[in-house]
Amino acid sequence: MPFVNINHGLHNEPHGELKPPQVLVDLLEQADVQFNGNRPWDIQVHDKELYRRVLTRGSLGFGESFMDGHWMCDAMDVLFSRLMTVGIDHQIAGWFKFRMLVELIRNYLFNFQSITRAFQVGERHYDVGNDIFEAMLDSTMSYSCGYWKSAENLEQAQHDKLDIICRKLQLQPGERLLDIGCGWGALMQYAAEHYDVSVTGITVSKAQQILARERCKDLPVTVELKDYREITGSYDKVVSVGMFEHVGHKNYPTYFHTVNRLLKDNGLFLLHTIGLYKTAKTLDPWIDKYIFPNGKLPSAQEITQSVESVFLIQDWHNFGPDYDRTLMAWWHNFDHAWPELRKHYDERFYRMWKYYLHSCAGFFRSRQGQLWQLVLNKRQCEGVYRSVR
Repeated sequence: MPFVNINHGLHNEPHGELKPPQVLVDLLEQADVQFNGNRPWDIQVHDKELYRRVLTRGSLGFGESFMDGHWMCDAMDVLFSRLMTVGIDHQIAGWFKFRMLVELIRNYLFNFQSITRAFQVGERHYDVGNDIFEAMLDSTMSYSCGYWKSAENLEQAQHDKLDIICRKLQLQPGERLLDIGCGWGALMQYAAEHYDVSVTGITVSKAQQILARERCKDLPVTVELKDYREITGSYDKVVSVGMFEHVGHKNYPTYFHTVNRLLKDNGLFLLHTIGLYKTAKTLDPWIDKYIFPNGKLPSAQEITQSVESVFLIQDWHNFGPDYDRTLMAWWHNFDHAWPELRKHYDERFYRMWKYYLHSCAGFFRSRQGQLWQLVLNKRQCEGVYRSVR
């Protein structure tokens, strides 16, 4: 390990316990976080192996140590917000320059979001168990950021999100809507019931397809298991909610040209996606390994460069802080349901899910993460678009 001396600062106290290495103590000090401190956001160390894992594996080691019970924290969302606000995650990544270089080369040489790999995230995440998502999400099964402008609870926030999407798309009775990455069918069901449109949805998750078909069985809704590159047809409106994060930068041009091919000249396209405050070519290694394999979060620059000459951007709406509140609501629901869920999942899964939801909440609270809704159309589109808030 050429960049970090993993033995630096590691020495035994007289009572036999291993002191944390000074390099980690100094890092945490930037965020006013301590090992074994008395604040809710301090890290309580249960196993000294935590230190070596962080020093040798970075954020991946930090997350895996939590899954293995090596540390605990009473306010993990606050902890992650503090760490990310001062950029400690990026500093740790900087220790592993050689590994990062290898990862960047791999991302440039290989297309990890090719058609042959597109279904991996469905199999490894979205198919983990509908019982998990039914317990965690609201009744619409919306697995994306709610819109909390006027909402007092998760159910209302998701209802308001679905409605503002439909209003931004200016849906009219009888229109055909394409939903790329339709999930468990929340938006398709809502649009068909409230806006009298017919909907075609696609997903890469078999579990999502089965439940979405059941939920929409009496509506003019079709749910297909396929990759976006395989879609044919012509649609009045196109929407994609929480799916662009799986497209990958190599495929951005293909993605937007595909939507352009499917969208009628006077149509509208709404893209709802998580965004990064600055461009990064790789995903956090723990999230990539355990939650969203082959993921890639876009920056504003990457989107605008890919959209040029394909679409006009008519509206760009950012409500990233709403994702923090959404994630904490999901955590409350999941934790409340755990006594029943634990019959089918072990404690390591519980800690993995806890780490996932709290680290993501901290990601948005620190403003590293954004949530964007873009409305786009072709230059041939007539009329003036009026934004909706």
